[in-house]
Amino acid sequence: MLTSISFESFEVAPLTLFDKDWCLITVNDHGRVNTMTASWGGLGTLWNQPVATIFVRPTRFTHELLKNEKSFTISFFDKKYKPALSYLGSVSGRETDKIKESGLTLIQDERRDTFEEAVMVIRCSVLYEDVIKPECFIVDGLDEKVYPKKDYHTMYIARIQEILVKEDSK
Repeated sequence: MLTSISFESFEVAPLTLFDKDWCLITVNDHGRVNTMTASWGGLGTLWNQPVATIFVRPTRFTHELLKNEKSFTISFFDKKYKPALSYLGSVSGRETDKIKESGLTLIQDERRDTFEEAVMVIRCSVLYEDVIKPECFIVDGLDEKVYPKKDYHTMYIARIQEILVKEDSK
C-alpha cells in the first residue's frame, strides 16, 4: 500500500535514484496508458516549488502521450524488478500491451497510474518543456556522443504534486 509523505521527510540518494535504480514514467492520455523506463532525471527545487525533471526522446510513445496529457508518475522499484524495467524500456507500447507482458500490475485511480510493485511514486504535473538544442552544448563532443541520431530529448520540468512510498519501505 502506498502512503503519501511530506516533502520534508523525503530522503533519497539523488545521484543513484535515476541512473542506477531506474524508474518508470507513466502517462495516461484519456485511457491510453503507456510507461517507459528512464535512467535520466532529477529532483530538486525550481521556481520556488519541488520539481522533477525527466527527459523523453521524441520517438517514444510516452512522448506522444505527453503532448496532450501534462501529468505523469515516476515509479521506483526494488532491484528484483530490473528485468521488467529492462523489458519495458526495450519494447514499444504502440505495438504491444507491454505493461501486461512485463508482469507488473498496473494500478489506476483518479490521481495517478502506477504499479502495485512500486516502492515509491512521484506524481507530477508539467510546468515547462523544451527540446535539447545542439547549439546549447558547451562541452565539445557531448552532442555527437549522446545524440548520434540527432534524436534530441524533450526535457520536462514538472511540479511534484505528491510523493508516495510503500508502507513497509518507510
